[in-house]
Amino acid sequence: MAHSAMLDPDLLQAFVLIADGATFTQAANRMGRTQSAISMQIKRLEEILGHPVLKRAKGGAVEVTEHGRFLLSRARTILALNEEVLSACHAPEITGTVRLGTPDDYALSYLPPILKRFAETHPAVQVDVVCSSSPELVEQLKTGALDLTLCSDGNQPRAWPITPLWRGPLSWITSTRHGQHRQNPLPLAMAHQECGWRSAAQTALEKAGIRHRIAYLSGTQAGTLAPVAAGLAVTVCALTVLPEGLRVVRPDEGLPPLPDFGIVMLKGRSPTQPLTDALADHIEARFSRDIAPPVAA
Repeated sequence: MAHSAMLDPDLLQAFVLIADGATFTQAANRMGRTQSAISMQIKRLEEILGHPVLKRAKGGAVEVTEHGRFLLSRARTILALNEEVLSACHAPEITGTVRLGTPDDYALSYLPPILKRFAETHPAVQVDVVCSSSPELVEQLKTGALDLTLCSDGNQPRAWPITPLWRGPLSWITSTRHGQHRQNPLPLAMAHQECGWRSAAQTALEKAGIRHRIAYLSGTQAGTLAPVAAGLAVTVCALTVLPEGLRVVRPDEGLPPLPDFGIVMLKGRSPTQPLTDALADHIEARFSRDIAPPVAA
Protein backbone atom coordinates (compact mmCIF):
# COMPACT_ATOMS: atom_id res chain seq x y z
CA MET A 1 0.00 0.00 0.00
CA ALA A 2 1.09 3.57 -0.67
CA HIS A 3 1.30 4.56 2.99
CA SER A 4 3.90 1.82 3.68
CA ALA A 5 6.33 3.09 1.02
CA MET A 6 9.52 4.96 1.91
CA LEU A 7 10.15 8.54 0.81
CA ASP A 8 13.22 8.41 -1.42
CA PRO A 9 15.46 11.50 -0.88
CA ASP A 10 15.86 11.78 -4.66
CA LEU A 11 12.09 12.23 -5.02
CA LEU A 12 12.07 14.85 -2.28
CA GLN A 13 15.06 16.67 -3.79
CA ALA A 14 13.33 16.95 -7.15
CA PHE A 15 10.16 18.25 -5.50
CA VAL A 16 12.01 20.83 -3.37
CA LEU A 17 13.93 22.16 -6.38
CA ILE A 18 10.73 22.69 -8.36
CA ALA A 19 8.85 24.10 -5.36
CA ASP A 20 11.70 26.60 -4.93
CA GLY A 21 11.18 27.91 -8.45
CA ALA A 22 13.26 25.67 -10.66
CA THR A 23 11.69 24.42 -13.87
CA PHE A 24 11.59 20.70 -14.59
CA THR A 25 14.48 21.22 -17.01
CA GLN A 26 16.54 23.14 -14.45
CA ALA A 27 15.83 20.51 -11.79
CA ALA A 28 16.89 17.80 -14.23
CA ASN A 29 20.18 19.60 -14.97
CA ARG A 30 20.97 20.07 -11.27
CA MET A 31 20.27 16.43 -10.48
CA GLY A 32 21.98 15.04 -13.60
CA ARG A 33 18.80 13.51 -14.99
CA THR A 34 16.50 14.00 -17.94
CA GLN A 35 13.36 16.12 -17.76
CA SER A 36 11.20 13.05 -18.24
CA ALA A 37 12.97 11.34 -15.34
CA ILE A 38 12.16 14.31 -13.07
CA SER A 39 8.53 14.19 -14.20
CA MET A 40 8.41 10.49 -13.36
CA GLN A 41 9.94 11.19 -9.93
CA ILE A 42 7.25 13.74 -9.12
CA LYS A 43 4.59 11.31 -10.33
CA ARG A 44 6.06 8.56 -8.15
CA LEU A 45 6.10 10.89 -5.14
CA GLU A 46 2.44 11.75 -5.68
CA GLU A 47 1.60 8.05 -5.98
CA ILE A 48 3.29 7.35 -2.63
CA LEU A 49 1.50 10.23 -0.92
CA GLY A 50 -1.83 9.68 -2.61
CA HIS A 51 -2.15 13.39 -3.39
CA PRO A 52 -0.79 15.82 -5.98
CA VAL A 53 2.01 18.05 -4.72
CA LEU A 54 2.33 20.27 -7.80
CA LYS A 55 -0.20 21.74 -10.18
CA ARG A 56 -0.16 23.78 -13.36
CA ALA A 57 -1.35 27.38 -12.97
CA LYS A 58 -2.31 29.96 -15.55
CA GLY A 59 0.46 30.66 -18.03
CA GLY A 60 2.00 27.24 -17.48
CA ALA A 61 3.63 28.09 -14.16
CA VAL A 62 3.94 25.33 -11.59
CA GLU A 63 2.40 25.86 -8.14
CA VAL A 64 2.64 23.87 -4.93
CA THR A 65 -0.64 22.32 -3.78
CA GLU A 66 -1.92 22.32 -0.21
CA HIS A 67 -0.50 18.84 0.35
CA GLY A 68 2.71 20.01 -1.31
CA ARG A 69 3.04 22.87 1.17
CA PHE A 70 2.59 20.40 4.01
CA LEU A 71 5.34 18.26 2.52
CA LEU A 72 7.79 21.05 1.67
CA SER A 73 9.09 22.01 5.13
CA ARG A 74 9.24 18.36 6.15
CA ALA A 75 11.08 17.46 2.96
CA ARG A 76 13.70 20.09 3.75
CA THR A 77 14.14 18.60 7.23
CA ILE A 78 14.47 15.05 5.86
CA LEU A 79 17.04 16.15 3.28
CA ALA A 80 19.01 18.16 5.85
CA LEU A 81 19.10 15.22 8.26
CA ASN A 82 20.09 12.88 5.43
CA GLU A 83 22.98 15.17 4.49
CA GLU A 84 24.00 15.55 8.13
CA VAL A 85 24.12 11.80 8.70
CA LEU A 86 26.10 11.15 5.51
CA SER A 87 28.56 13.96 6.24
CA ALA A 88 29.09 12.81 9.82
CA CYS A 89 29.63 9.18 8.83
CA HIS A 90 31.98 9.85 5.93
CA ALA A 91 34.00 12.65 7.47
CA PRO A 92 37.14 11.71 9.42
CA GLU A 93 36.69 11.98 13.19
CA ILE A 94 37.92 15.28 14.55
CA THR A 95 39.00 15.98 18.10
CA GLY A 96 39.78 19.01 20.20
CA THR A 97 38.05 21.98 21.78
CA VAL A 98 36.05 24.78 20.15
CA ARG A 99 35.19 27.95 22.07
CA LEU A 100 31.68 29.28 21.43
CA GLY A 101 30.31 32.60 22.65
CA THR A 102 26.61 33.39 22.99
CA PRO A 103 24.33 35.85 24.78
CA ASP A 104 22.57 33.99 27.58
CA ASP A 105 19.11 34.35 26.01
CA TYR A 106 20.25 32.52 22.88
CA ALA A 107 21.84 29.84 25.04
CA LEU A 108 18.50 29.35 26.75
CA SER A 109 16.30 29.07 23.69
CA TYR A 110 18.48 27.95 20.78
CA LEU A 111 21.64 26.14 21.87
CA PRO A 112 20.48 22.96 23.70
CA PRO A 113 19.37 21.04 20.57
CA ILE A 114 22.36 22.35 18.60
CA LEU A 115 24.88 21.19 21.20
CA LYS A 116 23.09 17.86 21.64
CA ARG A 117 23.16 17.09 17.92
CA PHE A 118 26.75 18.29 17.58
CA ALA A 119 27.80 16.00 20.44
CA GLU A 120 26.12 13.07 18.70
CA THR A 121 27.94 13.67 15.41
CA HIS A 122 31.27 14.83 16.91
CA PRO A 123 31.62 12.90 20.18
CA ALA A 124 35.37 13.61 20.48
CA VAL A 125 34.96 17.41 20.36
CA GLN A 126 34.62 19.51 23.49
CA VAL A 127 32.59 22.72 23.22
CA ASP A 128 33.39 25.44 25.76
CA VAL A 129 30.48 27.89 25.95
CA VAL A 130 30.91 31.46 27.17
CA CYS A 131 27.75 33.46 27.94
CA SER A 132 28.02 37.26 27.96
CA SER A 133 26.62 40.36 26.25
CA SER A 134 27.05 40.78 22.49
CA PRO A 135 29.62 43.64 22.79
CA GLU A 136 31.72 41.66 25.28
CA LEU A 137 31.59 38.52 23.12
CA VAL A 138 32.73 40.43 20.06
CA GLU A 139 35.69 41.83 22.00
CA GLN A 140 36.66 38.31 23.09
CA LEU A 141 36.40 37.11 19.50
CA LYS A 142 38.69 39.94 18.35
CA THR A 143 41.33 39.02 20.95
CA GLY A 144 41.24 35.34 19.98
CA ALA A 145 39.60 34.15 23.20
CA LEU A 146 36.68 32.72 21.18
CA ASP A 147 36.57 30.75 17.93
CA LEU A 148 32.94 31.49 17.15
CA THR A 149 30.17 33.62 18.59
CA LEU A 150 26.53 34.46 18.17
CA CYS A 151 25.56 38.08 18.72
CA SER A 152 22.88 40.63 18.01
CA ASP A 153 23.18 42.17 14.55
CA GLY A 154 24.86 45.55 14.69
CA ASN A 155 27.49 44.60 17.24
CA GLN A 156 29.93 43.13 14.73
CA PRO A 157 33.04 45.14 13.79
CA ARG A 158 32.93 46.97 10.48
CA ALA A 159 33.84 44.78 7.49
CA TRP A 160 33.89 41.64 9.66
CA PRO A 161 32.33 38.71 7.74
CA ILE A 162 29.04 37.56 9.26
CA THR A 163 26.58 34.72 8.75
CA PRO A 164 22.97 35.92 9.20
CA LEU A 165 21.03 33.32 11.20
CA TRP A 166 17.63 34.82 11.99
CA ARG A 167 15.68 38.01 11.50
CA GLY A 168 12.29 38.94 12.89
CA PRO A 169 10.52 41.49 15.06
CA LEU A 170 11.17 41.91 18.74
CA SER A 171 8.10 41.24 20.85
CA TRP A 172 6.70 42.77 24.02
CA ILE A 173 6.42 40.12 26.73
CA THR A 174 3.95 40.21 29.61
CA SER A 175 2.47 37.79 32.15
CA THR A 176 -0.40 35.47 31.27
CA ARG A 177 -2.01 36.21 34.65
CA HIS A 178 -1.37 39.92 35.20
CA GLY A 179 -2.00 43.18 33.39
CA GLN A 180 1.25 45.07 33.94
CA HIS A 181 1.35 46.01 30.25
CA ARG A 182 -1.58 48.37 30.92
CA GLN A 183 0.13 50.31 33.74
CA ASN A 184 1.05 53.99 33.44
CA PRO A 185 3.95 54.55 33.55
CA LEU A 186 4.84 51.23 31.98
CA PRO A 187 7.26 49.23 34.19
CA LEU A 188 10.12 47.72 32.22
CA ALA A 189 12.53 44.89 33.00
CA MET A 190 15.61 45.58 30.89
CA ALA A 191 19.28 44.81 30.48
CA HIS A 192 22.27 47.17 30.50
CA GLN A 193 22.24 50.63 28.91
CA GLU A 194 24.10 49.43 25.79
CA CYS A 195 21.55 46.68 25.04
CA GLY A 196 20.02 47.09 21.60
CA TRP A 197 16.71 45.60 22.74
CA ARG A 198 16.44 48.15 25.54
CA SER A 199 17.20 51.00 23.17
CA ALA A 200 14.60 49.76 20.66
CA ALA A 201 11.93 49.43 23.35
CA GLN A 202 12.50 52.87 24.86
CA THR A 203 12.66 54.55 21.46
CA ALA A 204 9.35 52.94 20.41
CA LEU A 205 7.66 54.02 23.66
CA GLU A 206 8.96 57.57 23.40
CA LYS A 207 7.74 57.90 19.80
CA ALA A 208 4.32 56.60 20.89
CA GLY A 209 4.19 59.01 23.83
CA ILE A 210 3.93 56.20 26.37
CA ARG A 211 5.36 56.97 29.80
CA HIS A 212 7.65 54.27 31.15
CA ARG A 213 10.24 53.54 33.80
CA ILE A 214 13.02 51.01 34.28
CA ALA A 215 11.71 48.92 37.17
CA TYR A 216 14.22 46.04 37.00
CA LEU A 217 17.72 45.71 35.61
CA SER A 218 19.44 42.41 34.85
CA GLY A 219 22.45 41.28 32.89
CA THR A 220 20.66 38.11 31.75
CA GLN A 221 17.49 37.28 29.86
CA ALA A 222 16.32 35.01 32.68
CA GLY A 223 16.72 37.95 35.03
CA THR A 224 14.44 40.16 32.96
CA LEU A 225 11.81 37.45 32.52
CA ALA A 226 11.48 36.70 36.24
CA PRO A 227 9.77 40.00 37.24
CA VAL A 228 7.59 39.75 34.13
CA ALA A 229 6.31 36.34 35.22
CA ALA A 230 5.58 37.83 38.64
CA GLY A 231 3.43 40.56 37.10
CA LEU A 232 5.84 43.36 38.00
CA ALA A 233 7.08 44.51 34.59
CA VAL A 234 7.11 43.90 30.85
CA THR A 235 10.17 43.21 28.71
CA VAL A 236 11.10 42.58 25.09
CA CYS A 237 12.69 39.53 23.54
CA ALA A 238 12.90 37.38 20.44
CA LEU A 239 12.52 33.99 22.08
CA THR A 240 10.69 31.48 19.94
CA VAL A 241 9.38 29.53 22.94
CA LEU A 242 8.51 31.44 26.10
CA PRO A 243 8.66 29.97 29.61
CA GLU A 244 5.34 29.06 31.21
CA GLY A 245 3.45 32.07 32.55
CA LEU A 246 4.63 34.46 29.82
CA ARG A 247 3.04 35.54 26.55
CA VAL A 248 3.55 37.95 23.67
CA VAL A 249 1.55 41.19 23.94
CA ARG A 250 -1.01 41.35 21.13
CA PRO A 251 -0.90 44.28 18.66
CA ASP A 252 -4.35 45.46 19.88
CA GLU A 253 -3.18 45.85 23.49
CA GLY A 254 -1.72 49.32 23.08
CA LEU A 255 2.06 48.89 22.98
CA PRO A 256 3.90 50.19 19.90
CA PRO A 257 5.41 47.86 17.29
CA LEU A 258 9.09 47.05 17.70
CA PRO A 259 11.70 46.95 14.94
CA ASP A 260 13.12 43.85 13.35
CA PHE A 261 16.07 42.29 15.08
CA GLY A 262 18.76 40.02 13.74
CA ILE A 263 20.99 37.27 15.09
CA VAL A 264 24.33 36.78 13.35
CA MET A 265 27.27 34.41 13.70
CA LEU A 266 30.91 35.53 13.60
CA LYS A 267 34.08 33.46 13.31
CA GLY A 268 37.40 34.48 14.80
CA ARG A 269 40.30 35.56 12.64
CA SER A 270 42.20 32.32 13.36
CA PRO A 271 39.64 29.89 14.75
CA THR A 272 40.38 26.28 15.69
CA GLN A 273 39.75 24.27 12.53
CA PRO A 274 38.03 22.15 11.33
CA LEU A 275 36.08 22.25 14.60
CA THR A 276 34.81 25.78 14.17
CA ASP A 277 33.42 25.20 10.69
CA ALA A 278 31.74 21.97 11.80
CA LEU A 279 29.98 23.66 14.72
CA ALA A 280 29.09 26.69 12.58
CA ASP A 281 27.43 24.39 10.03
CA HIS A 282 25.31 22.80 12.78
CA ILE A 283 24.24 26.20 14.11
CA GLU A 284 23.33 27.54 10.67
CA ALA A 285 21.36 24.40 9.79
CA ARG A 286 19.40 24.54 13.04
CA PHE A 287 18.39 28.16 12.56
CA SER A 288 17.44 27.78 8.89
CA ARG A 289 15.38 24.65 9.60
CA ASP A 290 13.67 25.16 12.92
CA ILE A 291 13.72 28.71 14.30
CA ALA A 292 10.60 30.88 13.85
CA PRO A 293 9.56 34.20 15.44
CA PRO A 294 7.26 34.13 18.50
CA VAL A 295 3.53 34.55 17.84
CA ALA A 296 1.12 36.67 19.85
CA ALA A 297 -1.62 34.72 21.59
